[in-house]
Amino acid sequence: MTDAFADTEDFVTFTIADQLFGIPVLKVQDVLSSHNITRIPLAPPEIAGSLNLRGRIVTAMDVRLRLGLPPRDRKASMSIVAEHEGELYSLMVDSVGEVLALKSSAWERNPPTLDPKFRDYSLGIYRLDGQLLVVLDVNRLLDYDRVQAA
Repeated sequence: MTDAFADTEDFVTFTIADQLFGIPVLKVQDVLSSHNITRIPLAPPEIAGSLNLRGRIVTAMDVRLRLGLPPRDRKASMSIVAEHEGELYSLMVDSVGEVLALKSSAWERNPPTLDPKFRDYSLGIYRLDGQLLVVLDVNRLLDYDRVQAA
């Protein structure tokens, strides 16, 4: 029975601008509904601010803005809390879906037709029934040293 799960990967899915994304479930610490976010002066535009999560300061990032998409119409959003280099980040998304167990053999490299905004942060894709799941690289998404070096 354990062999059946050896060739699958679990992803937490979410949507941004009607596009389905996923990140490996092992990167996810928590899923939050709207939180009170304190703005950080002089922070990059995609950094919405910070919040307090059980006594820890968490940096809130608007993933829409990080991917170069227009800001969302509504203020309410959900967040996926992920860890990067010992720090917690709240990834603000439009909505959080479900956890999908996908066969590793179904993974594909980014197609040339994938939106360039997504390609920079994508590890690859999965083709689901009538929908494309873009797998985001959380480390690349949260790596500001890489952005400043470019």
